[in-house]
Amino acid sequence: MNVGDRVFFDTDKSDLTADSREVLEKVAVWMNSYPVATVTVEGHADERGTREYNLALGERRANSVSDYLAALGVNPNRLQTVSFGKEQPAVLGSNEEAWAQNRRGVFKVN
Repeated sequence: MNVGDRVFFDTDKSDLTADSREVLEKVAVWMNSYPVATVTVEGHADERGTREYNLALGERRANSVSDYLAALGVNPNRLQTVSFGKEQPAVLGSNEEAWAQNRRGVFKVN
C-alpha cells in the first residue's frame, strides 16, 4: 500500500492542509492495518529563521501530524515526534521551490 511518507506545510504554519490530511488518512489506515508498527514523525522547516524558531516550528508540525493521526484512531503510544528544524533539508537551495520541499513532516517506520 503506497501511502506516502511526508506532508508539506505553508510558510510559518503548522496547520495541516487538505492534501496533508488526505495523506494522513491513508497513513492511519496503514497503521491500523499493521498494529505493531510504530512511527517517528519528524518535523522540518526551511532555512529561514533562527535555529530556535525552526526547532519550535518543526516540533509544532510533528505534533500536528501526530495529533491528527491519533484523532483518526492511531494509538498515540505508537507515535513519537522529533524536530530537526532546518538542520536536515530535503532540498538544497535558497528559493521558494526548495523551501516548499523543506517545510515538511516525514514518517519513519521504527
